[in-house]
Amino acid sequence: MSRRYLVALAGQPNSGKSTVFNLLTGARQFVANYPGVTVEKKTGLFSHQDVGYELVDLPGTYSLTSYSLEERVARDFLLHDQPQAVINVVDASNLRRNLYLTFQLLEMGTKVVVDLNMIDVAEKRGFEIDLDALASHLGTKVVVTDGKRGKGGEDLCLALRDLVQDKSEPDFRVDYGALEAYISRIQEGIEKASELAAKYKPRWLAIKLLEGDSQALDLVNEYSLSADSLVALVTELRREFEEKEGDPAERYIAYRRHSLASQIVQEVLKSTGSEEKTSTDRVDAVLCHRFLGPVCMVLVFYTLYELAVNQGVKLAAEVTPYLSSLQTFLETFLPAEGFIEIPLLTSLGSWFMTSVNALLVYIPQFFILFALVAVLEDVGYMPRMAFILDRLFRHFGLHGNSTLPMILGGIYVGGCAVPGVMACKAIPDDRSRMATILTVPLMNCLAKTVFYLMLVEAFFPQHKTVAMLFISSITLLFALPIAKILSLTVLKGRETAPFIMEMPPYHLPTIRGVLTRAVERIWVYLKKVVTIVAAVAVVIWALLQFPGFSPEKQAEFQAQADKAFATFQRQVKKDSLQKDLGSMDQVLALLSFRDAYRAAKAGAGGDRQASKAVDQEFKDNSPVFFKVLKDRRSKIHRAFKKLRKTRSRIMREMQQARVNSSLLGKAGKALEPLSRFAGFDWRTNVAMLSSFAARESATATMKVLYGIGPDGKYKGEMGDGEQTITDLNALALMLFMALFPPCLATTIMVKVATGKYKWMLFSFAYPAFLGMVVAAGVYTIGSALNMTGGEAMAWVYALAIGLAVTMGFVKDKKKPEAALGV
Repeated sequence: MSRRYLVALAGQPNSGKSTVFNLLTGARQFVANYPGVTVEKKTGLFSHQDVGYELVDLPGTYSLTSYSLEERVARDFLLHDQPQAVINVVDASNLRRNLYLTFQLLEMGTKVVVDLNMIDVAEKRGFEIDLDALASHLGTKVVVTDGKRGKGGEDLCLALRDLVQDKSEPDFRVDYGALEAYISRIQEGIEKASELAAKYKPRWLAIKLLEGDSQALDLVNEYSLSADSLVALVTELRREFEEKEGDPAERYIAYRRHSLASQIVQEVLKSTGSEEKTSTDRVDAVLCHRFLGPVCMVLVFYTLYELAVNQGVKLAAEVTPYLSSLQTFLETFLPAEGFIEIPLLTSLGSWFMTSVNALLVYIPQFFILFALVAVLEDVGYMPRMAFILDRLFRHFGLHGNSTLPMILGGIYVGGCAVPGVMACKAIPDDRSRMATILTVPLMNCLAKTVFYLMLVEAFFPQHKTVAMLFISSITLLFALPIAKILSLTVLKGRETAPFIMEMPPYHLPTIRGVLTRAVERIWVYLKKVVTIVAAVAVVIWALLQFPGFSPEKQAEFQAQADKAFATFQRQVKKDSLQKDLGSMDQVLALLSFRDAYRAAKAGAGGDRQASKAVDQEFKDNSPVFFKVLKDRRSKIHRAFKKLRKTRSRIMREMQQARVNSSLLGKAGKALEPLSRFAGFDWRTNVAMLSSFAARESATATMKVLYGIGPDGKYKGEMGDGEQTITDLNALALMLFMALFPPCLATTIMVKVATGKYKWMLFSFAYPAFLGMVVAAGVYTIGSALNMTGGEAMAWVYALAIGLAVTMGFVKDKKKPEAALGV
């Protein structure tokens, strides 16, 4: 193999690029990100007749303007990486629309082979394409492939080999009519700036400047010594053309390209007279119907939620025992615990593994969710969902493609903001993309849902359904007006793009394609999130652990432990097993035996045979210990049970005392002067601060600090003369959590998605401010009016609906109207 050629794969969204990419590269694929941005870069290697190729799959894009991040990334790769050839995948069933991108690729001076894909769909619609005539019009080779059936790869490779070995320069031109004289004048100015002409094709750059392309202007300013005069010339010519022709230059250029595409299609596309209404048309008559479409979409949402969350929870429950068993096994390598003493290394190791497991347990749900999303993408339903929801979202500065991130984030309940933020890269409108990134964390992730369930069970036990319906929908009612406000303020200067939504034909997904994308996304989640959260868990552990309580307090706890052990010894003194449990080391061994036994039984699940095998194994290992655990009528069993409960109480009190004196505990008390307006005391503040790494921490901390029992009931026993929590307190806390800053993993993902630390900090700061304002307002006003939590809940819901409707009618002059689906 003499050399390897760099080849780009370009095409519009849903043109079938992925199937062509898989057809050529097979399993030799690598996924990364383009430098400096979050757009995915997929690279593959293949060879043909001793010629090697490196194929880079460019982001799907309708054009090569500077509207969206994907368009800029694709164009920058073509300009700066300078591939030896471009494979332009064209949807044969939508030839006129796809040629718009083909023209721009050819105008850049790149060597292009046109790959007609989905030719079977065109034939079903009663059309036949004259390949020779199309190749003549475009001045380049045209081949036909069927990626799904693995056909056409040989022809494509042969055309590619001829193209990379051809030394001639492509010279495709679109006739821009009245604009040609203006193009010539700018082209002359570019050619005089030799450094510009050497880097970029002068005619192409002149056209982009007349379009008002911001990145083309950046290129002039960067590489031309006479940039000011050239920019001034472009500005004058654009103004002159618009005054003379009555149209902006960019609109006229688009018109001429569309006209040429229509002319070519008219000459190369022939009707076979066998046109029939396709299955896509028949399905779309229902799924895209003005009234039936939203109903069908809700059913799809429900199915997605049911399979990914409800069924995923069951699958996660099957995985949990294995994770617990693995943790139990790894903990055997840590220093052993004393009766109430836990070595620092053991405490850190257990905290670390628990934090990791808290994320790993979601992998089954994420896998199901990602696989189902891949199915919807392959089938072609995602664009329909975006088209339907865009009617609502565009009133709030969002985009039809904001649908998927909202679903992943938990638009109802049970999502996760991390994959939600990751999915925002598919939004072509930069301002809408940013607005979605900043509002997706407001959705109801799984960890938030657990927190809500705890509060609803404890404080709204008679109205659980209403309370959960309230919290599951109030987040969206908050997110929509917030997105609109962000679009009109901090995001108002960012670029917007016309909403062009293609309705591709429906396709059957392939098992390989679905599983591959699901595994790829799971791997990204594991690599970018789990490692980061695990590292930060160490920091959170230290903040909750140190500086610890006083030696006097430690002595007090030790005295309680000694007394409990002495009582146990007296109770079992006359028992025949006393000789096996008379020392502290023997009791500690029994405690370890019990923990291992419980973990093994959990691993057996509901399998009776496996459960019996566990019993037999532990009975053989230690008949004495097994008898103590299983003989519930014996005095020693009751004494051991009482000892365990006393030990658990002492260790719980030690943990609470440690939290009280820890850095996080002190921070919670320092925040009380502010948080008291929302009805939060230091305990609530500690719970909220502990949840920065993961929301699960808030639930566990609240239960410990407020004494919410395993049955979910709150007894109101605070002690120290402190006020108990009311249902109004709980409502304020639920609303604060709904607007609470994203967890650490999501915050870091915001940095990855935006590339800026300032947006990461902003995504943390504005929800914290809004959450405190809303919680304080509800608690203060509700207390002044003697409202119950239920009464305040009704008023909050009515006000949220009113705010959302009002903000929906606020005009956004910059936001372009949505286009019809095509």
